[in-house]
Amino acid sequence: MGRITGRTAGRTTGVGAAGTSEPKKKAHRTHRWRRALLATLITGAVVVPLSGAARPEIPAPAPAALAPVTAATLDETYAANRANAAEASRMAAAHGNRERAAADRAMADPSRHFLSFDGRGPGLATEVFGDLAHADRIAVLVPGSDTSIDTYDRFRDAARALHERLTREAPHGTRTAVMAWLGYETPATVSTTVTTAGRAEEAAPKLREFIRHLPALTADRKPRISLLCHSYGSVVCGRAASHLDVDDIALVGSPGTGADTAAALRTPARVWAARGSDDWVAEVPHVRLDLFGTVVGFGTDPMSPSFGARVFAAGDGGHSDYFRPGSTSLVNLARVVLGETSEVRHG
Repeated sequence: MGRITGRTAGRTTGVGAAGTSEPKKKAHRTHRWRRALLATLITGAVVVPLSGAARPEIPAPAPAALAPVTAATLDETYAANRANAAEASRMAAAHGNRERAAADRAMADPSRHFLSFDGRGPGLATEVFGDLAHADRIAVLVPGSDTSIDTYDRFRDAARALHERLTREAPHGTRTAVMAWLGYETPATVSTTVTTAGRAEEAAPKLREFIRHLPALTADRKPRISLLCHSYGSVVCGRAASHLDVDDIALVGSPGTGADTAAALRTPARVWAARGSDDWVAEVPHVRLDLFGTVVGFGTDPMSPSFGARVFAAGDGGHSDYFRPGSTSLVNLARVVLGETSEVRHG
């Protein structure tokens, strides 16, 4: 459950000051959560079709045709994807979409390093920060809802802030890389899809394949890999976890993973969890309900003792503040990536 459970932990059952028994209070809360979830479904059913109808498809070229990428061909891959982004920008501009044209044009900048780029629809991209081929420590960021090429800058800012922190904190001789993996179509925050695991189930095989291919990109090194999963991205990581060869999985601002415990993720990786004290996701019902044949919600709160994750401090930030420069959460995430687990400040 979410924060409400934490508030009631340790209380005895029976009649309280208001004369209401604890089981009745629980039943009332569950009823309220069910109504909230149904309201979300109804809202999404209306909002999603209308927003989709109002937003025509933006033309873009197919992704660059590339041979399987290796450490030796990274520079060629980066160049090809920049060229593809530049063409996507021209097509978007000709279509009259200045915002998308500007976003694509920024991605075509010579300083950018994209392992993949697809400007069609909401857009997909994987950007690299640092020397991937020679990295000893790699962090892969998996984003949550409402992340697309149109909103990519905020995701990029998170990855860049982490890489800058790692560069400052890494022991002498330790090389780091951060990968911003926008490898799936994220759900809209106000939609039916954000309350179900459908998008996560589609994304999980893609994330597994991406992680499986990483050794080919690191010059046959065996880097330490950390998966940092934000919000709905933690649902994606939960679905993919049992087939991922990673050292750490950190869940931040998570609505749940779909698993009742960290052990149920069936991963040898260390599983971490954090939530800022001002994060609204604490109020999201951590339940899993079958509504008209559709499973809604993601179950146990990863922050709860029953889940069994290694909880670390995230300070007083909100839902979008986990990678804010100087924040407690960013400091601790960097320590997880660097393998300095004894230095992680626990929550």
